[in-house]
Amino acid sequence: MSEVRNAAIEDAPVWVLDDMRGGATAAIGIAERLGVPFRRIPLTWNWLAPVAGLSRRGTLRGLAQPGRASEDRAPAFTPAVSLLAPPPGGEGPKLVISAGARAASVALWLKSRFACHVVHCASPGPLLAPFAGMLHPDAFDLLVLPAQDRPPRLDNVVPVLGAPHRISPLALHQAAASWAERLSHLPRPHVLLLVGGPVRGTDMPPAMAHALGRKVARLALRQGGSVLASTSRRTGSEASDALAAGLSRAMHVLYRWGEPGENPYLGFLAGADAIVATADSTTMIGEACGTEAAVYVALPELAGLRQRRLVAALAQADQVRPLREDLSPWPRARLDEAGRVAAEIHRRFPLD
Repeated sequence: MSEVRNAAIEDAPVWVLDDMRGGATAAIGIAERLGVPFRRIPLTWNWLAPVAGLSRRGTLRGLAQPGRASEDRAPAFTPAVSLLAPPPGGEGPKLVISAGARAASVALWLKSRFACHVVHCASPGPLLAPFAGMLHPDAFDLLVLPAQDRPPRLDNVVPVLGAPHRISPLALHQAAASWAERLSHLPRPHVLLLVGGPVRGTDMPPAMAHALGRKVARLALRQGGSVLASTSRRTGSEASDALAAGLSRAMHVLYRWGEPGENPYLGFLAGADAIVATADSTTMIGEACGTEAAVYVALPELAGLRQRRLVAALAQADQVRPLREDLSPWPRARLDEAGRVAAEIHRRFPLD
């Protein structure tokens, strides 16, 4: 399988612009669900990146030469062209998937060169900041926009709850097989606790983290279960220590963000019977809804306006419920926005 996974794809019909600063996870998640070969093109940027959105037809200005530091002021237009060239003897892409305002400009450049379709995830810059550039919604064949941001009702707009991600049934199945033995000593039900922190800045108040840990531990003990817990960059070391102290009453495994060793996040998701996520992290909440576990949202005071809108939209769809004193499951269809967008792409732009 490793040989198959690492084999070069000579002429993939789908190209994915991999700009990790622009939320490329959404674009990759959709590509993985298409069921056709795709090529990932890593994008790095130099000091000209802010002008990437100034061309209505797209531009490669701002792309850095592979291997150069992002602050390097060397011209980067020619290397970028070679990076986006088809393989020898191959054709250009039939479909380009991008995410983030800067990648959107590169996607439109590819469209002008290869006459391919472009699917863009999240809002291009001007939809959020009218003075950021000259890109317009009608330049894209399909726009995948968060429903909680109240996107325009256009034929080329697909509203999604949260953002598409890479938590697919296949990924969960593989993670469950990989982590089952390592988590087998913990009694069920497994309650997964996903802890973020303040939307702006870091360091959750330790008292808040301790209280959350105590509550989740109490709820797990009430059902004879255990806790799987994972923190994020915004949690902070003091809050992580306080969380560990709060969880001490129950059998638990705590993964602290950035600690050495394999990150068990995907294994935790695959093995969870119930999930509690703090309201600040739209990514963790969306990925939790990609499982079949009951999803509860805690600490709404940490959420900003956009996070509150997402939680409200998910609650209205009966995907999440507020954390109170019960972790009982309820009938909930697994949220699969990446799969839904992939099906819409196949309907509109046949790739066979």
